[in-house]
Amino acid sequence: MKIKSIFRIMMLPVAAVLVLTGCTKETSEVRLDPELGTNKVFNITSSTAIVTGFVVAEGDGFTEKGVCYDTGTNPTIDKSKAVFKPQSKTAVYNVTLTGLDFATKYYARAYATGPAGTVYGEEVTFTTKPVVATVTTVEATDVEGTTATSGGEVTADGGSAITAYGVCYGTTPNPTVEGDKTNDGSGLGEFVSNLTGLRGLTTYYARAYATNDAGTAYGNEITFTTLVSVREWYVPGDYVEASYPGSALANWSPGNSPMVKSNEDNPNNVEGYVYMANASNNWKFASQPNWDGPNYGAGAAPGTLDSDPGAGNMNLPAGYYKLNVNAGADPMTYTAVATTWGIIGDVTSWGSQLPLTYDPALQIWRGVAHLPVGGWKFRANDSWDYNYGADAGSNSLKAGGDNIATAAEDDYAITLDLSHPLEYTYRADIWGVIGDATPGGWDNDTNMTWDETNGVFTVTLNLTAGSFKFRANDAWSYSLGGTLAELTSDNGANLSVAEAGTYTITLDPWTLVGTLTRQ
Repeated sequence: MKIKSIFRIMMLPVAAVLVLTGCTKETSEVRLDPELGTNKVFNITSSTAIVTGFVVAEGDGFTEKGVCYDTGTNPTIDKSKAVFKPQSKTAVYNVTLTGLDFATKYYARAYATGPAGTVYGEEVTFTTKPVVATVTTVEATDVEGTTATSGGEVTADGGSAITAYGVCYGTTPNPTVEGDKTNDGSGLGEFVSNLTGLRGLTTYYARAYATNDAGTAYGNEITFTTLVSVREWYVPGDYVEASYPGSALANWSPGNSPMVKSNEDNPNNVEGYVYMANASNNWKFASQPNWDGPNYGAGAAPGTLDSDPGAGNMNLPAGYYKLNVNAGADPMTYTAVATTWGIIGDVTSWGSQLPLTYDPALQIWRGVAHLPVGGWKFRANDSWDYNYGADAGSNSLKAGGDNIATAAEDDYAITLDLSHPLEYTYRADIWGVIGDATPGGWDNDTNMTWDETNGVFTVTLNLTAGSFKFRANDAWSYSLGGTLAELTSDNGANLSVAEAGTYTITLDPWTLVGTLTRQ
């Protein structure tokens, strides 16, 4: 009688079908009944898995061994099976199961068939991994200068919940979620994506995406080209240095010249204000901060533009001009309207405007008016053709906007800033002093009045030794401190009063200079 014994099993790496070899040694004494075991499952993917079986006792020998598997319990060779090849005398063997369904629970048992029939090892279970989702991309619509609409549909989740979907986009093919993307929800179904922050006249590539535990899937790629969004043009000429003293701007240098621009709502309307101080001022439009073009000079007909390099300069006399270009016309047209600005409202019974003065060094219109409680606006050329108002609580101006409200009668420092194209702003400030050196302490302002002769706000009052600040409109949203010769609104330090006494305090709220004089 022979006895078969298993002495040692040596495990080896497995490639496409892992094979582990072992050695058996036979004796001639005893033959045990056939017995089989199922050890483990490893290297599970969405469609494959490796199952280990081992022979405990071979009996009269096996003609075939392998692994049978099914989605139900107690699988047999009558269902699905994977045969171990070659059929060697190996005690431990690995079999790769292929063609499995993703995200599915399987039951598996090692089997071996011999003269006495088929024996099975114990049952093991495993679940295959999910796959990435299935998603499609919708063609872009509503393409504008800086925005577009796309979207997609997640039609299958790949066996794992969709945690995010949207559209990724960029200026090169095959955009991924590592770049710009929208995040429009989770789960299955259709979705709409609003793409923002785009550049005008640019070709974009976009793909819908969907993410689950298996990773991120991408839909078909689409392309679209944005329209003109914002034009930023420059106004170089021989007038610049004389008109913008103390600035870094230079003559005939597009990148160092005043600007005009359009906005997304009206990309073909290029607009801005430019001051020209010379008696005669030559200039052009440049579409880039250099001379690479296109550049625009005077066209053949008055008020038209020509991009030919030989086109002549435009020329204007001294003035503060509102420039507008119709970039959608063929040929392009422009207007240059000289403007002088003032305020009009209840202060003038809505008659003639009170004039403001242009300050070239500060690039603002400024003035002071004793305003009653009521409303007022900015107006140019004593005509309603050009006027600005503002929404309540805002210092941003709108053409033809609402009246600006005055809550208290007082002397107001008026500032009109038209130096930033399409971002026009204003200030209207009552000025006072506040601090532990002043009669009202840090709780109440002492208001200043306008000194027309010296062109400053002023107040004379008894101060104690201590400190104070200048404050606008009885509120801390705008205050001045630091030093009297160079006041700042950026958290400037308190101003000091060394000794008690009667003092006259003055303030120029535009140049940010104050004085403190003991009487």
